[in-house]
Amino acid sequence: MRDVWNTQALVESDKKHLWHPFTPMRDWCAEDHSPVVLVRGQGAWLEDSEGRRYLDGNSSIWTNIHGHAHPKINRAIQDQLERVAHVSFLGTTNPPAIELATRLSGYFPEGTLERVFLSDDGSTAVEAAMKMAVQFWQMAGHMNRSRFITFENAYHGDTLGAASLGGIGAFQRGVTGHQFPVTRISGPEELDALPGFHHGDVAAVVIEPLIQGAAGMKTWPKGMLRSLRKKCDEAGVFLILDEVMTGFGRTGTMFACQQEEVIPDFLCLAKGLTGGYVPLAATLTTAKVFDAFLGDVEEGKTFYYGHSYSGNPVGCAAALASLDVFRDECVLEKMAPKIERLGELLAEIKNEPGIYETRQCGLIAGIEVRQRNGAAFPWMMRVGAKICLAARRYGILTRPVLDTIVFMPPLCVTLEEMADGMRAIRTAAKEVLMEADP
Repeated sequence: MRDVWNTQALVESDKKHLWHPFTPMRDWCAEDHSPVVLVRGQGAWLEDSEGRRYLDGNSSIWTNIHGHAHPKINRAIQDQLERVAHVSFLGTTNPPAIELATRLSGYFPEGTLERVFLSDDGSTAVEAAMKMAVQFWQMAGHMNRSRFITFENAYHGDTLGAASLGGIGAFQRGVTGHQFPVTRISGPEELDALPGFHHGDVAAVVIEPLIQGAAGMKTWPKGMLRSLRKKCDEAGVFLILDEVMTGFGRTGTMFACQQEEVIPDFLCLAKGLTGGYVPLAATLTTAKVFDAFLGDVEEGKTFYYGHSYSGNPVGCAAALASLDVFRDECVLEKMAPKIERLGELLAEIKNEPGIYETRQCGLIAGIEVRQRNGAAFPWMMRVGAKICLAARRYGILTRPVLDTIVFMPPLCVTLEEMADGMRAIRTAAKEVLMEADP
C-alpha cells in the first residue's frame, strides 16, 4: 500500500513556515508557484507526492552517489540505530568513526593523509582546514601567516571562514569586513609575482581540483593541479583541496587529486561521503600538521573546534557502507563507459541554437546557454532556472548555476537513463530559448 499525500496542504504549510536556502522566497511563496514535494526515491529516480517520477539530474544537490534507497546503506543505518544513534565525540570515540578514519586514510600513500577530523558538512570541513592552517603557523612562530590564496569564481561554503574564500559576489554580500584575509587569482602563473607568497604572510592556497562547481562547472587545464602543488612546495605554503563536490567517484577516480597524483596538506570531504544519505564531513591532513598540535594543555596547542554531531555513528556507518558499495559493486571500474557516453550526449547538444558551451569532468557536466550572438542573458531573465523548471515536465530534476544547466546524476545511472535525462534538458532548453531569444 502506497502513502497518500495531501499535496495542497503540504505546500500551504511550507509557504507559511519554511525558509529555503538559495531561494527567492517571494517567488516561492507566490500563489501560482507549485513546489515539487518529494516523498520517495529509488536508484537514480525521485518521486513526488503526486506520483510523478524524475531522474535525479543533480544527485540531490551533488550529494547522492549510489542512488536512493540503496539496500546496503539503508541496512547499515538501521543496524547502527539498533546500537546507538549518537554519542559525544568529545572525550569518547566509537567504532564506526575509528574504522572510517582508517579507511579514508587508506586511499592515500602511507605516511601522507593519516589524520582525519570529522565534522558536519562541506563548509565546516573547509573551515576546519583553514583554522588548522592558521593555528599551525601561529604555533610555529609565524603570527602573520593568515592570508589565503583562492581562485576567481571559487566557492567553498557558507560558514564565515569558508565564505571568505569564495569569489562569487552573490555569496559575499553581508560578510564583507568579517573575513579572513584573502587574495584571489585566476591561475597558478600569478603566484610567483604575488607579494608574500614566498615565505611571507600566506598560510595556504585553496582550490577545487579539476573543476569549479558553483562557477558553472568550469574545468581547469590538465596538469594545473600538479603545477600548483609544486609551487606551494617551493614557497612552503599549505595546499588545501576542496573535494566536497569532486570526491567519491564524480571525476572517474575516487578523488580528483588522484588523477594528477597530487597529495594535498588538507583534503576536505563531505556531500558524497555518506553516499548522500546523512550529513558528515571529513578534513584529512598530515602527521606534520597533527604533531604541531601536540603538547601539554598549558601550552595552548589544542585545536578548539568541533561540532555536537562530530563523529556521529550513524553518519560514519553510512559512509562505511558507501565505501563497501564502491568495492563490492566495482563502481569506479564501471565509470568509463558512462563518462564516454556523457561526452557523446554533450557533443549532440552542443550545436543546438543557444548552447554556448558544454563542459565535462567525469560524470559532471555543465551546459551553458547564451543569446544567439554569444552574449550572456541578463541575469534577471533567469533563463537557466526556467529551463530547469521546464525540464521537470520531461522527467528530470536539476538546478542551474546562473545559465549553466548542471547534469550530475548518481553514479548508478544507466546509459539509457543518461540519454533520457539529456533529452529532457535538450527539449526544455529548446522551448525556453525560443521564447527568450527568438
